[in-house]
Amino acid sequence: MTGTVTIRKAGPGLSLQDMGRPGYLVHGVSRGGAADPLALAEGAALLSQSPDAAALEMAGMGGEFTADRDLRIALTGADMRATMDGAPLVSNASHSWPEGAVLSIGAARLGTYGYLHVGGGFVTPKRLGSRSAHLGAGLGTLLDDGETLPVGTDAGKTTGQVLTPDPRFDGGALRVLPSLQTDFFPADVLERFEATEFHRDIRGNRMGARMNSDGPGFLTDGGLSVLSEVIVPGDIQVTGDGTPFVLLAECQTTGGYPRIGTVLPCDLPKVAQAQPGAGLRFHFVTLEQAIEAETRARDAVKGLRSKVHPLIRDPRDMPDLLSYQLISGAIAGNEEI
Repeated sequence: MTGTVTIRKAGPGLSLQDMGRPGYLVHGVSRGGAADPLALAEGAALLSQSPDAAALEMAGMGGEFTADRDLRIALTGADMRATMDGAPLVSNASHSWPEGAVLSIGAARLGTYGYLHVGGGFVTPKRLGSRSAHLGAGLGTLLDDGETLPVGTDAGKTTGQVLTPDPRFDGGALRVLPSLQTDFFPADVLERFEATEFHRDIRGNRMGARMNSDGPGFLTDGGLSVLSEVIVPGDIQVTGDGTPFVLLAECQTTGGYPRIGTVLPCDLPKVAQAQPGAGLRFHFVTLEQAIEAETRARDAVKGLRSKVHPLIRDPRDMPDLLSYQLISGAIAGNEEI
């Protein structure tokens, strides 16, 4: 441990998240982890560290924080209004966090889940190989005012970097693979499912999101014969009233509702980040198309560091302006002339 971060004020859905706990499904624990894992990879690229480092996940609103030593940070995911001692900070960028400065992160302007990364990551004790809070499994809890989080050793030094995020914050098209129960739904219901624009319901959490639409539901008589079986994030369950629910990172491990399809993992952040009312459409793809899409997405994540570039900052918004030694540079320039 090389420092700590203190939570002065915690937003309503503040938790520590990493890439989750793969391998425990057989024991009744879903993978969990960040609702938007791409945001973890983006933060890692901005700070030149491992995407396995734990970050603070902020659902809808952030909070107020201080650090007991100078740190590097990155802000990714949802666009949340952030300031450092009152000076605005750019989203999807890395910044210096001076010891004692107050970092304030407000409500999301676009998207749902924002992430606060620190150089070295948060290094709380691991449970089942992860630092993620998994509320449904009773592993960890939401964070509250006054809590202190330890920070690991930071091998990097660079800040003032920015990254254009993958667009995923205002809904859009979702690619879907057929599931074991897709054929239970009549052809006309499947056609209407693809042709319908859904809107994310205000009711939703890390377990799943309800999809609202106009018109009748998406019922199937075959759903009455479905036995409870393994389910995973991305599965689209259709409840008894014909309403689709898209399962997210912290979903249960088994379920008996029929699954009309499964959203590809690379498109699932669009569901997690969609604000209530955002429009979403589903489109079935073949297994070959799904593999191609997932391969492209993984290659894009691997190449994120090459997409990072320096942030052009407004001097009026730079509390550390004097550290850049602008005057000495000007004198050197005059001497050369």
